[in-house]
Amino acid sequence: MPETVCLPPKLDLPAAGPLTTELLKHLDGDLTLDAAQVTQIGALCTQVIGSAAISLAAAGHRLTITNMPDRVVEQLQHLGFTPESLTEVRS
Repeated sequence: MPETVCLPPKLDLPAAGPLTTELLKHLDGDLTLDAAQVTQIGALCTQVIGSAAISLAAAGHRLTITNMPDRVVEQLQHLGFTPESLTEVRS
């Protein structure tokens, strides 16, 4: 069963360091990010999540994002991503 990390409401520039630290703790198995509380996502945190997806895939694991509010999905779309494309890793 994958571990679940609940994301904070604001995934802005100040959140990038703590998010990186938190995700580094969970690279040893499948991981689910619960985005139910997220109201804002910025480019740097999007990059951190994408990097975690790549690291997990390289280790044979998977990253998924659940419960992302429509508003945050729209913010991701402005950055060129969907929740699915952010966690998809193509070789």
